[in-house]
Amino acid sequence: MKMRNIFHSPDILLVLAAFFWSGNFIVGRFVREIIPPIGLSFWRWFFASLIIFFIARPHLKRDWKQIRKNFPLLFLLSFMSVATFNPLIYSGLHWTTSLNAFLLQAVMPVLIVFMAFIFFREKILPLQGAGVVLSLIGACTIIVHGDWKILQVLSVNRGDLLIFIAVAFYAGYSILMRKSPSIHPLSFATVTFAAGTLTLLPVYIWESVYIMPMPLTVSSVLAVGYAAIFPSIISYMSYNRAVELTGATRAGMYVYLMPVFGSLMAVVFLGESFEWFHLVGIILIIPGILLVTRMKKK
Repeated sequence: MKMRNIFHSPDILLVLAAFFWSGNFIVGRFVREIIPPIGLSFWRWFFASLIIFFIARPHLKRDWKQIRKNFPLLFLLSFMSVATFNPLIYSGLHWTTSLNAFLLQAVMPVLIVFMAFIFFREKILPLQGAGVVLSLIGACTIIVHGDWKILQVLSVNRGDLLIFIAVAFYAGYSILMRKSPSIHPLSFATVTFAAGTLTLLPVYIWESVYIMPMPLTVSSVLAVGYAAIFPSIISYMSYNRAVELTGATRAGMYVYLMPVFGSLMAVVFLGESFEWFHLVGIILIIPGILLVTRMKKK
């Protein structure tokens, strides 16, 4: 398939975004004891900003007037995604379990639907609502390994709070994307990446001095390299383009693919087994997504 066709296909773009974001969770969990969360976030976005800047220079020059005019909104979008979402996720994983993290992540599509209704009066059809619930049940089936009794013993801690705040911020970011200025996607990415990196800089300096400096190891280089290219540049641009094409409510449904991809990655990279609950979850998630994304609103 040609790249131009992919750029106009929200389904493919959202699958790519969910896939690489799932890998980001795997990386974040894997290095959480050896790499500080703000350090990983800062260097991830620093290198992503450098890469995207050199690609986007012609578009930045053409879009500069619109960027200056709409910079407060662009900064807000950067703050809600680049500067808060991933640092809070990485920090939360130090205090909570991956089970809690994936459960809270699964709430994001529900928050997007709720915010879209509250702020923009965006209605959802009954069958679309059923699709949201169906996919939520499928995601939770994978997360709890088919044992719903696990939910009775989950405890709430500071990590859960951090991750919930991160999820709420990104849901808000998804909704506000409809207000973003009419500039090239590369210009948008460059400005939001760079603004987020600068916002993280003082927090990164504080973490390096008082908590833990960023180590220069093979693991840290690989983690930053993956995070800078795949869940940063590719996922963010794919998700932003898909929201532009299909809207935040439908795009948000693809977050439910993250437990699916995360489970498969755990099988491949962490040696875990593919169990019956993975299959059940997939069987529930896919139709749920299709109900929301394929139905036309009246």
